[in-house]
Amino acid sequence: MSEETPTSLPGMMFCAKQHIARVEAVRQMARDTWAVKIHAPELAASITPGQFFMIRPATGSDPLLGRPFALFDIYCDADGKPAGVEFGFVKVGKLTSLMSQWTVGEEVSIWGPLGNGFPIPDCRHLICVAGGIGQTPFLGVAREALGLATYGNPARRIARRPESVSLCYGVRSMNYLAGIEEFTIDGLDLKIATDDGSFGHHGFVTDLLKLQLASNHDEVHVYCCGPEPMMKAVAEICKQQSVPCWLSLETPMACGFGACFSCVTKVVEPDGSWDYRRTCVEGPVFKAEQLVL
Repeated sequence: MSEETPTSLPGMMFCAKQHIARVEAVRQMARDTWAVKIHAPELAASITPGQFFMIRPATGSDPLLGRPFALFDIYCDADGKPAGVEFGFVKVGKLTSLMSQWTVGEEVSIWGPLGNGFPIPDCRHLICVAGGIGQTPFLGVAREALGLATYGNPARRIARRPESVSLCYGVRSMNYLAGIEEFTIDGLDLKIATDDGSFGHHGFVTDLLKLQLASNHDEVHVYCCGPEPMMKAVAEICKQQSVPCWLSLETPMACGFGACFSCVTKVVEPDGSWDYRRTCVEGPVFKAEQLVL
């Protein structure tokens, strides 16, 4: 069963749709961290890495509003055609607690694709930096950059594939590492940091970024997603080394399509002043130098 309502608003570069879809699978990825697969072929065929969607139960009014979730990856049917999307989340509130208990076949309302996503890589070396649940967008980013998958309709094409793709992923402890199996793919250099030293590098994920840039910062681009203090630190490191950096903000949202202005973030204007931009429409991905962090 599916129901689709197209909507295109000023500033949007795509046509978002509301889908009544069904749950295909629910699995626990790590401590307090879950993943859900949703059967939504049209959404899967159109979404790109870094974009997001809003989701809520198909019926009832508690919770009334959906919540935003970034694409983890799409999955395909037996014929290799996009069949649905998978996303990850940390169980922290009412909706995410309900979502961890969803059952196969349950209907949900999903709205998307939304936002601008990460740009197509155009560099020799791509470094993705993730903290907490911020690793979610980077499976699609890595698979696309490595030529293992295509996304979007029409499919995005990379004119110059990066020579190397790395993911620096940091969490509090090894119990919170989510998606390690998925990120073990040919060509991806995966580096882990834990605050308590229980796995990988003992320290912050920014330590790993500094090591990466020390070994090579020639034509490097950095994509980053995670807690705001971590992203601020990543942006400062990249600024100091003149490395282009894009940040995917995890700003709370109410509507997801720019009507409520609840997700605004400060951006720098060309004249040096600042103004507000809607994370759900103009973002969630911004060039680091655009943001007032």
